[in-house]
Amino acid sequence: MKKPLGIQTMLELYDCNVGLLDDRDFISKTMVEAARRSKATIVQDFFHQFSPQGVSGVVIIAESHLSIHTWPEYGYAAIDIFTCSEDMDIDAAFQYLVEAFKSQRYDTKAFERGVELVY
Repeated sequence: MKKPLGIQTMLELYDCNVGLLDDRDFISKTMVEAARRSKATIVQDFFHQFSPQGVSGVVIIAESHLSIHTWPEYGYAAIDIFTCSEDMDIDAAFQYLVEAFKSQRYDTKAFERGVELVY
């Protein structure tokens, strides 16, 4: 059986606290904490506040990255965790993010990346 080079797991958060989705500092701290809870090795982070609203950002980790894009006007956040590590706890990160953004419902999807390259 072929092993993937990495797994990209997407988390969609719906019906979130609108104020939190437009707070760059909160989002930055929350995403870094999610990386910690996943047992990732944090390298660097960067977050940008859009006008009139919304935040995008990334936490670069030795294992790859966590990213977020928010749409406060819809109460929605799109979050990705991409990792080449089998040791990260993605579920711990996602559980924390659902609670932190006060999401009323969420969905996850995972994709194997680079499967055709590994023999």
